[in-house]
Amino acid sequence: MRFERLEINDIVMVEPRVHGDARGFFLESWQERNFAKAGINAKFVQDNYSHSVRNTLRGLHYQLLRPQGKLVRVVHGEVFDVAVDVRRQSPTFGKWIGIALSAENHRALWIPPGFAHGFLVLSESADLLYKVTDYYNPGDEVCLRWNDPQIGIDWPLPAGDEPLLSQKDAEGGLLAEVEVFA
Repeated sequence: MRFERLEINDIVMVEPRVHGDARGFFLESWQERNFAKAGINAKFVQDNYSHSVRNTLRGLHYQLLRPQGKLVRVVHGEVFDVAVDVRRQSPTFGKWIGIALSAENHRALWIPPGFAHGFLVLSESADLLYKVTDYYNPGDEVCLRWNDPQIGIDWPLPAGDEPLLSQKDAEGGLLAEVEVFA
């Protein structure tokens, strides 16, 4: 596995070794020792599966009292995956990272606690698997607005298209208004 720290140093792109032949391929998606060597000492407690259609935008979500680290991977289709630093004392507070994750490139993204997470589906549909470091607690969730101008995420939506949003995501708060990590 190759681990690459991105522009926001706490976010890590993971590229597994893919062993393929005429039958298909095999890869290791998680190995505790390799992740620990890369400085990721995560204890995962839950696996999540998400299926969405083209132009679905989910996020930007985080939990304050029980923050979740997430290891996100796409097993079908392609998404533009985004993490936003919501740690007020961080030098990268309010900055974002976006990366294409797909079944074809096999990449995963490690997003530690303290970041809002979301994604936009670029293919006809996409299936994501992601491991989390704490249990989901809906009463603890914060939803940051996907198009907050202060953050300025450059979502790769086709010109004139609007994303498909849940009501919760459409009503997300602005970074200047929501509660963030101290």
